[in-house]
Amino acid sequence: MKKSFSKLTQSVHVGSVGDPIHGGLVNPIYTSSAYDYDTEVVYPRYYNTPNQKAVVKKIAALENAEDGLLFSSGMAAIMTSMFALVKQGDHILFQNDLYGGTHHAAINELKRFGVHYSMVDVFDLQKFEGAIQPNTKVIYIETPSNPLLKITDIKGVARIAKEHKIITIIDNTFASPVNQNPIDLGIDIVTHSGTKYIGGHSDLCCGVAVASKRMTEKIRACAMHFGGSLDAQSAYMVERSLKTIVLRVQQQNKNALALAKYLETESRVTAVYYPGLKSNPGFAIAKRQMRGGFGGMLSFEVKGDPEKFLKKLKIIRKAISLGGVESTIGQPVKTSHAKLTPAERIEAGISDKLLRFSVGIEDVNDLINDIKQAL
Repeated sequence: MKKSFSKLTQSVHVGSVGDPIHGGLVNPIYTSSAYDYDTEVVYPRYYNTPNQKAVVKKIAALENAEDGLLFSSGMAAIMTSMFALVKQGDHILFQNDLYGGTHHAAINELKRFGVHYSMVDVFDLQKFEGAIQPNTKVIYIETPSNPLLKITDIKGVARIAKEHKIITIIDNTFASPVNQNPIDLGIDIVTHSGTKYIGGHSDLCCGVAVASKRMTEKIRACAMHFGGSLDAQSAYMVERSLKTIVLRVQQQNKNALALAKYLETESRVTAVYYPGLKSNPGFAIAKRQMRGGFGGMLSFEVKGDPEKFLKKLKIIRKAISLGGVESTIGQPVKTSHAKLTPAERIEAGISDKLLRFSVGIEDVNDLINDIKQAL
């Protein structure tokens, strides 16, 4: 479908070819694991079944990418993309504000395979560039970051990487393809935990990586060995969810901004982290590189015991994941960053009172009132 079509139109129509036999509007679920091989060798582990391809076409269109791969989880997408690009003796440069799962995987897996890494503050681009080593092959960033919603200058990082001939990977989960398209800003590979906004209903686990056709084939060659592909039924559910991603995220953007503004005025809240607030250090960069909104994720700290606050909430649900149509909240110290040591969490600025809030599509006044009564 032409690039000139809006994301709203692309999310509905790209990849959705319907049923060619009976004329149905919806793609059939192709449960086959065995296919005729005369024209193409099709196999679920090769990431090229009809239902897998349909999802990739949609996400690639939304991200302005050429191609991609659908994985069984976000971490499968992230780690497979990384391992496809490095070998023993190579170096990966990470920004130091990362999703806990990525951070934990890096410190526990890379050195075992002889891959070196550094985690550096990306806010100062000059300092970040100074951390590049002669053997640096990949730069990995995440923006907005999990859980403090810190903003990385995507275009600035991409420029540095290209000057040094380094491949870039970004985790674009918190922004979603609706709000941010890193490929347009010079990034090579965009990954998502599709469990979040792409799935959008708290009932799927999947991941995706999109890039150029050449880069996708490089990742595929590695992915076929690791085997982190997604089954047809789940792929169909992802495709169905993607048809409403624009509508969902637009509402979540509006709700999150309204809630962040309210929380900023609340005396019983000691800190609010949301890139859409003018008081946020990353606001100017976020405004420049994000479109349509600043996302449905925010974090805040409360006075007193956060556990008591969570127990009093009536609409907002305590849950481990994010990005669903229902509002959920959780403590990073017990969920996304539980595997970090206390010292590592302190260094990352993650306090025991920090709450990560995934804003849903409910009426925003109901959400504000729920927070008020719980406080």
